[in-house]
Parts: sequence; structure tokens; C-alpha cells
Amino acid sequence: MKKILILLLLFLLAACGGGTSEDELVFDGGGMVQDQATPIFETAPEGAAAPPGYEGQTWADILAEADGQTVNFYMWGGSDLINSWVTGYVATAVRQQYNITLNMVPVSDAPEYINKVLGEKEAGRDTGGSVDLVWINGENFRTMRQGDLLYGNWSQFLPGSAYVNWDDPSVANDFGFPVDGYEAPYGKAQFVMIYDSARVAEPPRTIPALVAWIKANPGQFTYAAPPDFTGSVFVRHICYHAAGGYETLLGEFDQAVFAEKSAACWQLLNEIEPFLWREGQTYPENRTRQIDLFANGEVSFDMAYNPAEASSLVENGRYPQTTRTFVFDGGTIANTHYVAIPYNSDHKAAAMVVANFLLSPAAQLSKAQPENWGDLPVLDPALLPADRQAQFAAIPRGVATLSTEELAAARLPELQAPWLTAFEQGWQEWVLQR
Repeated sequence: MKKILILLLLFLLAACGGGTSEDELVFDGGGMVQDQATPIFETAPEGAAAPPGYEGQTWADILAEADGQTVNFYMWGGSDLINSWVTGYVATAVRQQYNITLNMVPVSDAPEYINKVLGEKEAGRDTGGSVDLVWINGENFRTMRQGDLLYGNWSQFLPGSAYVNWDDPSVANDFGFPVDGYEAPYGKAQFVMIYDSARVAEPPRTIPALVAWIKANPGQFTYAAPPDFTGSVFVRHICYHAAGGYETLLGEFDQAVFAEKSAACWQLLNEIEPFLWREGQTYPENRTRQIDLFANGEVSFDMAYNPAEASSLVENGRYPQTTRTFVFDGGTIANTHYVAIPYNSDHKAAAMVVANFLLSPAAQLSKAQPENWGDLPVLDPALLPADRQAQFAAIPRGVATLSTEELAAARLPELQAPWLTAFEQGWQEWVLQR
């Protein structure tokens, strides 16, 4: 009912006001409020080069071309909360403001859309592609870049990119691979452990303590099978510890180093396997299944790449009010996620406009609300007007969300994509099949 009322309010506001700017509508506690901040995002940043095919054109030209286009947005569809935000708030806003139809296409994993674009390329379909925008990061971005499957350089021409700190290495590089304008930031992520404080009074805050807890509480812990992105990052935390730290794993992939450092990781994961849910005979196939297990009380721990996801699930009645999160004393892995445009999209203008809207303070504020998504904003508050800075500072934390300071102090770097692939394949061989 709440979502229906929100949509009705959107239509009423549009009908009464003759349309709204991207900075006027903000979700606040599940409802719509009027935001009278000065409209921004009208022109590209000074000195930014126009994207390929748009040389000599302005942002207004791109807006004109985007009018009436449809954007097929392929993205992970495993979260009802995220799906609702995209198909509700975002789709309604870009339709009202730019006459763009946003068609969300849910996928279980990025290889689904990678294979679709690759198949079109191999068939010679270099125009009229079926995918216009993708939610992407890490190894999937690297794969598509190296396969010449992405359109670029376009992201720094977006007016909203003026509020992105491109000097931040975690933004300018995606899992160690240069962005180079081929994708636009969407949000930030950091791994947290989730637990039910009614069942676990004091959670284990180190990897050795977690291993001990798992052994002492058989059946109460599990993780999704890699290459699920949440299960994969959990495995990397175990491997960081087993390798004696992440430092030797940074930089270009080294097979000899991987073989030497990963052996202790597989040993530790095999050591806890008999004590996992269902005695480790099976693993949750994805993040959605892991959520179900925790929500149903079958396990005492969950985990997420989004520090506010637990609060969002509490807010929406999915998780118990006693749900809390923590980071390991040694830190947790953090990164940035993005959107990108396939090389053969016929709706590049509309895709850029949608990406720009996703960078707007209005959308980033809405996305950060725990009841909407709770995703960490990617904009640098220092680059925003003072009124916007205050709004971002006032984002509610949520009952299960750690402070910005605690998260920032615990950030660990991501490895380059070949390391991730090696760990995921190694887990299949040395843990799942053993």
C-alpha cells in the first residue's frame, strides 16, 4: 500500500506542477517531500569531452535524442527491495522528467548479459543491441572491456559526474582496472557480517573466532556458493586471513603466489565444512537463498556487501528487530559499483540520461534511505552545495547499520579481477568437489 501511495503522489505532483526537475523529488521515510534545492545537472562539466558519436554536441542535444527512447536495464534481480526502487522510483522519475521508458531486466548473475552482448557481437549485430544499460563492476567490467563489448568514454561527460571524486582510486579503478569513462559510479559497497543478537549475544569479530564459533554451533552458519558475489567475497576474507594478509595478493595476478597462498585457505574452508548448514553437503545457491535461511531462523548469520541492507530488511519486516551487523577487527573488503553501456546499444543517449539521473543527489538520497535500499552514496559531499551536504549528513543509519566512521576505518582493498576468478575456480575445485 505504501508503494502505491508513493506512486500516486508522484503522478499527482507531475499533473499539478507540469513536470519536475531531477532535484525536486526525494524519498524521505517512505514518502515524497518537495526539495527546493537549486536545479543542477543542466550541462556537462567544463572541459569534459563529448562521448564518441556526439562530438560537438551538448548535454541538451543528448536529452533531445533520449526523448521517447526505451532503456533495457539489465541488472541483478535478487533483491525485491532494489527491484522495487528501480521499477518504481527510478522508472517513474525518468518517464516524467525525460519521457524515457525504463525496462528493468532481472538477471541472476552478470554472465547472462555478458553472453547476450557477446552473442550479438559474434553474430555481427553491432547496432540494435538488446541491452542498453548494465549494473556492473569488478571482473565483469574487465571482461566486457577486454572483449570490446562496452561503449566509452562517456561517463565524465555526465553533468552529475561533477559531484564524483574521480581522484579517489576506489572510484577511478574498478577492482584495480581503470574505469577510463566506460562506466558511471552507482553506489559504494562494503562487506559486513549480519547476525541476530537474540541468538548470538557477542559475535566473533576475527576469522579465528568465527571458525571456533562455527565448530561450536554446528549447522548455524553457511555462505552462498561462489561465484555468487557475496559468497565469493566471504571466501576472500578467509583467504586474506589464511594468506597472512592481503598485501601479497595486490597487483597483477601471479599464479605461483596464488598457488602458495591459497592452499591454507582451502584447508581452512574444508575444516569448517562439516560444521556448516546441512553439514556442508550443499551451499545456498545465491544471496537470495542466504537471505531466506537467515530470515527463517535456519542460520544465525548472514552477510552482505551493502552495510545498510540489514537495516532495510528490518525496516521492511523481513529480518527481526534484533538484527545487527559488524565488521571484522582486521577490516572488510570495500568497492564501488557502476553502470555501463554495451557497445551496440541503439539507445545510448537515453542510457546516459538514466545513468546521470542515478548520479543525481535526489536519486542518491532516495537510494540511501534504509526503507528504499540503503545503498551507500557515491557522491562526494565536499563537492555538493551546502544544503545537499546537510541532507546527506542526515541520512538515517538504520537500527543495524554501522557508523560511517567505523566502516571507513575498516575498509580493505579489492583484488584485481584475475585473482577473483582464480579464487572462485579454486573454491570449486578444492572445496566444493572435495
